[in-house]
Amino acid sequence: MQLYMMLGLVALAMAIMQYLPKLTQAIPSPLVAILVVTGIVLGLDLDVRSVGDMASIAGGLPEFAIPAVPLSWETLTIIFPYAIILAAIGLIESLLTLTVIDEITDTRGQGNRECVGQGTANIVTGFFGGMGGCAMIGQSMINVNSGGRGRTSGIAAALFLLGFILFASSLIEMIPLAALVGVMFMVVLGTFEWSSFRILHKIPRADAFVLILVSGVTVFTDLAIAVIVGVIVSALVYAWGNASRIQARTSLNDQGGKEYEIQGPLFFGSATAFRDLFDPENDPDDVVVDFRLSRVADHSGLEAIDTLAERYQRRGKRLHLRHLSPECRKLLHRAKDLVEVNVIEDPSYHIATDDLP
Repeated sequence: MQLYMMLGLVALAMAIMQYLPKLTQAIPSPLVAILVVTGIVLGLDLDVRSVGDMASIAGGLPEFAIPAVPLSWETLTIIFPYAIILAAIGLIESLLTLTVIDEITDTRGQGNRECVGQGTANIVTGFFGGMGGCAMIGQSMINVNSGGRGRTSGIAAALFLLGFILFASSLIEMIPLAALVGVMFMVVLGTFEWSSFRILHKIPRADAFVLILVSGVTVFTDLAIAVIVGVIVSALVYAWGNASRIQARTSLNDQGGKEYEIQGPLFFGSATAFRDLFDPENDPDDVVVDFRLSRVADHSGLEAIDTLAERYQRRGKRLHLRHLSPECRKLLHRAKDLVEVNVIEDPSYHIATDDLP
């Protein structure tokens, strides 16, 4: 019987949040839902769980205190991994919340200020016995859907919460859990990107796989690990896709040499495909490789060029490179006597690698 009462009250709270804004927005619908459900439970003396049955929220003002932990390397090794995970989760959730709110309100928040402010607050609250926190998507959605648009809504929420903890904890503990569950269900339904299901069969399979993978990892582990896994898988998929895009157009110049015009990025993923574009055994003595439509992205690309020069050297042939950046020319140390570089038309872009001695 308690289960059915609980489900009915949850459904009532969800219905109020869904339909009340269509009638009036003068009063926040979550507040009305909580008051109505609480009134019904108290008026009919229904036997359902309340906030007070779970835990007491009464408290007092915090006092300054330095955490009583030994300042040693062992303490750091225990705390540091968890600190990194919590900080990552807090920052990721805060930035995701900021993105959602920006989309709803058609504004643009400042992610840098959000991160610095959150980090500073978490450091300070640690000296007062508090627990680290971050932007809450639930409260943010409730504030925005209730008409809050400025800093006042967040400040008011914090002050009211402080007041309830200090002076009105007994009232909050009377609220049925069904009311809070109904409110949070509506927040979840409003936050979830339902369009993902509609486009799941239209987007590339790799993107659909990443979407499902990140969602599953989030449920079974945490948000930080899910984001890291998603970034790694997306990067590998992107690298795999770009590895097949490198190609070359060949032609013979007026001097009887062969020219290769490279198209597509040259990096670790496409280095093997780049090597297979050339035929040192059958090419003439002079070969020109033009990078006007390509870009060397990393050290693996440089090594691929270096190896290519050595392949031509072993056959007594000469390799010329055009439109290669100064950074690339500097790193091609083993091919410096084999490669003639067109300096006049070389671009100046930076590659992701360190200078070789």
